[in-house]
Amino acid sequence: MNAADDIAEFLASRQARITPEQAGLPSYGKRRVSGLRREEVASLAGVSVDYYRRLERGNVTGVSELVLEALARALQLDDAERTHLFDLARAAGRGAVSPKRSRPPKPRVRPVVQRLLEQIEAPAIVSTVNGDYLAANAQGRALYAPVFDTREQPANSGRLTFLDPAAREFYPDWERLASELVAALRSHSVRNPCGRTLHTLFR
Repeated sequence: MNAADDIAEFLASRQARITPEQAGLPSYGKRRVSGLRREEVASLAGVSVDYYRRLERGNVTGVSELVLEALARALQLDDAERTHLFDLARAAGRGAVSPKRSRPPKPRVRPVVQRLLEQIEAPAIVSTVNGDYLAANAQGRALYAPVFDTREQPANSGRLTFLDPAAREFYPDWERLASELVAALRSHSVRNPCGRTLHTLFR
């Protein structure tokens, strides 16, 4: 078996193990194949179906590192699998390439936004669609102190809600909040497959 066959087999096996539900996609009726269809993988990776079909056949000549990164996210590869994908691509003739650990830029707000927050005479925060708390006025920071005071930064409501036992005491209606947060994160992952930071918590 050559490098192209290895890549084809690897992609097929990883594609077959992920259900549409795990990928945050709708599933209608009985499926003839297990796992994701190639059209779904292509959509999640942000490439055309024809392009992904070429990758399925083990043809990775000229494939960029960004495409490999997107493919790793679409197939929900762990670090070892992601490294293996890059190794296979290198063996197939892409040339030396090493996967970079994804380090998203540190989110922040403009100084003018912080000044506006401070002028609000009520608890106020600025958060992302993924639940990252980027800024707050004094009242907001005090109200959401358990979120802002976590060791991992940026402060994130999802991390507190699902990973901190104290969340059930902090949020009186925890069940409703957790359900709404899962729905929001899944919706965002479908619209923006690259923003999957927390989506894997809700498979």
